[in-house]
Amino acid sequence: MSLPTRRAFGDLEVGAVVAKAEPRITRDDLVRYAGASVDLNPIHYNDVTAAEVGLPGVLAHGMLTAALALQTVVDWIGDPTAVISYETRFTRPVVVDPVDGATLSISAKVARLDPGEHTARIDITVSYEGRTVLGKTQAQIRFSS
Repeated sequence: MSLPTRRAFGDLEVGAVVAKAEPRITRDDLVRYAGASVDLNPIHYNDVTAAEVGLPGVLAHGMLTAALALQTVVDWIGDPTAVISYETRFTRPVVVDPVDGATLSISAKVARLDPGEHTARIDITVSYEGRTVLGKTQAQIRFSS
């Protein structure tokens, strides 16, 4: 297995889309994430509980959605230690169908470059069924060259 190629700061242009992904979240993923994160709220795996509290269905964990967005950038950059900050806001829930799951659409583009610091701000758009589910999602990346 080969490691991904690290990206060079000099190759970046503001406005360029640098990564895209369409990860699918399944109910099994939600149960595994609940166990790993110790977020055992039943709205993330139980249809009856979700309905009882007025939700349209079982919801993906917001932090799982945020992690998938950042993973798209990490896969592109090739070095998780290059991420120096990450922020997002949860704007809409992702309802995970028991059979079909939920497919996210993730796109990352260069929003700002700082040549003096060799850093780039990458803005990430995450949508589900055509609607944005995370807002102001940004990763700050430091390049070694």
